[in-house]
Amino acid sequence: MVRISLEKYIEELASRGQHHFTTGDAVKALRSTPIAVRASLRRSRQKGRITAQLRGFHLIVPSEYRSLGCLPGEQFVPQLMDHLGQPYYAGLLSAAQFHGAAHQKPQEFQVVVRINRPEIRCGQVRVRFVARRNVAEVTTEVVNTARGTLRVSSPEATAFDLVGYPDRCGGISNVATVLGELAERLRPDRLLQESVHSPLPWLQRLGFLLERVGAVELWEALSARVREEADAYVPLRVGRAVSAVSRDSRWKILINENVESDL
Repeated sequence: MVRISLEKYIEELASRGQHHFTTGDAVKALRSTPIAVRASLRRSRQKGRITAQLRGFHLIVPSEYRSLGCLPGEQFVPQLMDHLGQPYYAGLLSAAQFHGAAHQKPQEFQVVVRINRPEIRCGQVRVRFVARRNVAEVTTEVVNTARGTLRVSSPEATAFDLVGYPDRCGGISNVATVLGELAERLRPDRLLQESVHSPLPWLQRLGFLLERVGAVELWEALSARVREEADAYVPLRVGRAVSAVSRDSRWKILINENVESDL
């Protein structure tokens, strides 16, 4: 029975285009003991050849990403979430970037999951998780990456997430800027269809912001539902005082923050 080294095992995986493995995978492939394999893993991590993101889940860091200290988030999050058996999608500003609408390159890779998780810091890469209970119902698309495929929220779902989590997206004004860039990718009928997966206040805020950025066909597609279903005014920004503020009657929005788009 021929045993191979961890380095050889890593090389063989990388040659096949696979850049992740578990401790259990390594124990089986090396025909060794867990204690011996963990010692080899520690030495390999010290050399920067691999990195561990979860207990027992390891990433192989190719030479082109050695200075980064990790694979980019989009190249390992799908494999990680498959390992965890959890639904996910790349969302918010990260999704906007895939749709050509990130005003500035996001400083973190944003992933929507059912139950929130601690962020991942891997070298210079930062992955932040956002909890959304109906993550499996949100419309997504599959895009290709250098290491496989990635599930990304559709342009319409991205628009709703942006207004749903503005504090994760640089604030309301930055959301308006990104929506202005994303507008050309949005379809009125799909936007209305996607609205059923989000709370009504998200729809009110999205319509208000789309009107502010001049996306007439888009906000008109949403206005009838707000007129028929919205009974209460909601603040544009949650958590900020709403007394003595102006009101938008079309969207039933309490305007408690100025919107200053960069477009």
